[in-house]
Amino acid sequence: MTELPLEPDAGWNTLYLGGEWVDPGDRESIAVENPYTREQIASVPAGTTDDVDRAYERAREAQRSWTEQPPQRRAGLVTAALEYVGEHREAITELLAVESGSAPVKADAEIRTARGMMQEAASFPFRMKGEHAESVTPGKENVVERRPVGVVGVISPWNFPLHLSMRAVAPALAAGNGVVLKPASNTPITGGLLLARIFEAAGVPEGLLSVVPGRGSEIGDAIAGHDVPRVVAFTGSTPVGQGVGERAAGNNALPALELGGNNVHVVTEHADLERAVDGGVFGSFLHQGQACISINRHLVHESVYDEYVDALADRAASLPTGDPTDEETIIGPIIDESQRDEILELVAETVEAGATLEAGGETAAIDGVDDSLIVEPTVLSGVDNDAAAASNEHFGPVAPVIPYADDEEAIELANDTIHGLSGSVHGEDLEQARRIADGIDTGMVHINDQPINDEPHVPFGGVKQSGLGRYNGESILEELTTTKWVSIQREPREYPF
Repeated sequence: MTELPLEPDAGWNTLYLGGEWVDPGDRESIAVENPYTREQIASVPAGTTDDVDRAYERAREAQRSWTEQPPQRRAGLVTAALEYVGEHREAITELLAVESGSAPVKADAEIRTARGMMQEAASFPFRMKGEHAESVTPGKENVVERRPVGVVGVISPWNFPLHLSMRAVAPALAAGNGVVLKPASNTPITGGLLLARIFEAAGVPEGLLSVVPGRGSEIGDAIAGHDVPRVVAFTGSTPVGQGVGERAAGNNALPALELGGNNVHVVTEHADLERAVDGGVFGSFLHQGQACISINRHLVHESVYDEYVDALADRAASLPTGDPTDEETIIGPIIDESQRDEILELVAETVEAGATLEAGGETAAIDGVDDSLIVEPTVLSGVDNDAAAASNEHFGPVAPVIPYADDEEAIELANDTIHGLSGSVHGEDLEQARRIADGIDTGMVHINDQPINDEPHVPFGGVKQSGLGRYNGESILEELTTTKWVSIQREPREYPF
């Protein structure tokens, strides 16, 4: 098999359907734009509902033989893909920069996290263990087997496209399933077609994996509501995810949903402020705050509030902004105009409501680009919990800082949201910090750290309207498999009639 190149201009104008690269034909096109230069870097075909049907049918056919493969074959596929990603790290880093605006530190973190998940997934074929259960019927043997669900539909987002696609695709394939992947239309390459090239190079069986780029408004319902997949994995906003969940459940498919967040970074009166600010800067501004687990609100005890605000604002103002292909850049561009405009509007509404702009709040100029998508790292003080930038998931480089008086108020403020994804608490008094962490209604919380954490063997997910189910480790393996009870009556059984 000829290995396809990975450069941005390397002929991405195809679909990957049923193991074949399909030319666009009369399909509409999706223009892929570099969010920093605003230049088009590629054109990708927009998949149709017929393409979705074809992809699911081929995945169902191919999965029947894939599930019968020995575990070392399935593990070998994921291991080969893992090695491929490692060997092509530089090219993948460039793709992440020019398609999703990923600065070097973010691209490096994303690739490392994706590879960690792939390494974990490669062990799944050897962990699909069943059990032997005693029977209440004499002479009967009960065996409970763990089997793949069949076909998995995956709808992935644009912010961490490689990792958030890979964390569903690699485990699903390893567990013996077929996969149909629809990447976000902003990042159809790094979230979709790149994975097709990775797994094709690794030797994926024909038809087992398809990648169907397309606009969610046009094929999203077909992906989520199709009668073939038994699991539909979605990562994205809460409103869209709720619709995906409803359509999947309509076919009795399991919705695996990781949705929005409004995560807090609680700084107690006993915190090491330097550590707390370090965490606050990273947790708010990594990838321009475009992460579901980034800090959305800083809750700071009133006794250290002013000192924390000053230090956070100084650090924010010092972060280098610019071209994400530059090794010095920390803050790159927002993904598109609508996202940028929404962020700036939330900041403006918060300032109009009485907050003080301590740093940022505007776009940074770029030579030769009229309409910059770089939003300066922004710090807001004097913010109420119900302010626009605090009560909404702003998904940008914005740090609203809210004062609180005591532990009970911190917990009350933290929980005053529909979301419950991640969070963090800083305090040298670990008993106090743990008490606050335990009181926050969230799926994940990190003491003396910040909310952006993801380890491949630890359950990842939220509560309330932040999602259903968990990714990573045994949790995702359970969601991508089902149990089958097989009984064997070894002796004649007596029946009542």
